[in-house]
Amino acid sequence: MAAHFGRLRKGAASTAVAAAAVAALSASQAPGVATEDLGRQAAGAQPSADASTGGEGGGEGGATGNSPYYTDLPPLKSPNPSPTPTIGTPVSVGEAEAGIPATVLDAYKRAEASLRESKPGCNLPWQLLAAIGKVESGQARGGRVDANGTTYSPILGPKLDGNGFALIADTDNGAYDGDSAYDRAVGPMQFIPSTWAWAGRDGNGDGKKDPNNIYDAALAAGHYLCRAGRDLSVQAHMNAAILGYNNSTAYLNTVLSWLEYYRKGTHEVPNGTGTLPSHSSGGSTGSPDPSPSTPSTPDSKPGTPKPGGGSTSPSKPSTPGSPSTTPPPTLPTPTETVDHLENAGTGKLTATAGQSFGTKVAVRTETKAGKPVAKVRVRFLIVGDTDATFTGGESVATLVTDSMGTATAPALVAGEKTGGFTVRATVVGRSLSALDYAATVTARQADALTRVGDTELTCVAGGEFADQVQLKATYKGAVAGKVAATATLVKSADDATENDKGPYFKDANGKTVRTLTDLTTDADGALKLPKLYADDTAGTFLLRVTTTGGATLTVELKVTPAASATPSASTSPSSTTSPSSTASPSSTATP
Repeated sequence: MAAHFGRLRKGAASTAVAAAAVAALSASQAPGVATEDLGRQAAGAQPSADASTGGEGGGEGGATGNSPYYTDLPPLKSPNPSPTPTIGTPVSVGEAEAGIPATVLDAYKRAEASLRESKPGCNLPWQLLAAIGKVESGQARGGRVDANGTTYSPILGPKLDGNGFALIADTDNGAYDGDSAYDRAVGPMQFIPSTWAWAGRDGNGDGKKDPNNIYDAALAAGHYLCRAGRDLSVQAHMNAAILGYNNSTAYLNTVLSWLEYYRKGTHEVPNGTGTLPSHSSGGSTGSPDPSPSTPSTPDSKPGTPKPGGGSTSPSKPSTPGSPSTTPPPTLPTPTETVDHLENAGTGKLTATAGQSFGTKVAVRTETKAGKPVAKVRVRFLIVGDTDATFTGGESVATLVTDSMGTATAPALVAGEKTGGFTVRATVVGRSLSALDYAATVTARQADALTRVGDTELTCVAGGEFADQVQLKATYKGAVAGKVAATATLVKSADDATENDKGPYFKDANGKTVRTLTDLTTDADGALKLPKLYADDTAGTFLLRVTTTGGATLTVELKVTPAASATPSASTSPSSTTSPSSTASPSSTATP
């Protein structure tokens, strides 16, 4: 048997041989992974599992729009683990297919490390990113990237114009894919523009989110796979994540095959020397050798299949004597009948920082005549300078409309950043006007302040107070944590102007300050003020503390005069008994 199933397919008379190859490889390299449908619906359908978790939000067919992908399978012979390389010597061990270009491999591993910190429960293996990168772009065309990880030329899928592929009208005005009519999958991880708009990440820290950069694309793919609280160490979650990337069982089996292959050992090869695939799900085969000649698609080469390249199957010749039949007219899909979005009863969207919004965003898809449309995918996207998220920590969610044409987004959770933002609803797969909902996050509040302890706060002029002021904040009787507060030493109960004498605080440089801002109660609503000092002015003074929400407390401070430095009369030398005051012999009575 040939070592590479890609070669085996060249002589295959039908797809049955290819199916057998998938089954054989699954049995030999991916135990427990079946080649049947795995409960998945037909290609293009929204999986029920995803619908319950908010969907993928990646257009009609996940992150890639179900664009074609490379179908080459790994060799049956497992790669050998990479030995420790000699400094300055490229490592090349075992099968060439096990080699991953250096920068591309680094991007996968860096993405895994980042997700280990941000989403530790996901358990994302970098080998999964490598498997997807292999089938989507042949590891960025064999590692044809610069030192920063950006491909030397764009990697573009076909026009998603509905001709053999999904129909996705332009969503980015050609900004990512250069096509202002239809969307195309872009970059080494083949994101469609509408998905990249919310899923894009800056993986190399250059301040940009570029789908043509392997660091950015790998990190974005990692976050995309880890959505909906998935744990990729669970096979069912792994399968759902891969199918969410490209809604195809064959795609799932191909990715899982490469995942198991890479888990058994890989090695680093120089950029630009990776092995290129030669078979595409689009149906083309040919030489993977690069060529300067580029026909219509920037990433295509003569005779070379690309993710998104390929041809449709030739029409079957009619049988002599058989009656000619006219195919029935194609009925529009539910999505194609949608004319506009309507508000489905969403109320005012306001929440206190750190709290859930009491109202969920709901929309209804309607025809031009105002009739509801069921089974339409609606994407909800949080837009603006905010850290608010949907339940689960995501900024995007995709739901399928119910029988009444209604889709309801997951509950919104306010972050710590106050101010306004927008929740935008759009129909996936259609260029219709979005429906925007304004949302506001207000600051945490307290409506009552109490002092902890009742010890009188006193100090001698020129000294420091022994006790620090401690307070407790509440809101409607409950603990008011993380509430902003201000403390000011005021002139009087009726004059909140800052005092210019009496007690004071010290700043970081030891300078006198009588107003403290940026104070915040802790999670338990407690607030402990810094130490107080007194100048040489004696008297009774007031400290006033206020919080967001209107809570106010005034604390009394007493400063007593300092002890006098002048000696008292009782200790003066002049007050002591002098010898002259004692009875002298001359004053005594004479006999």
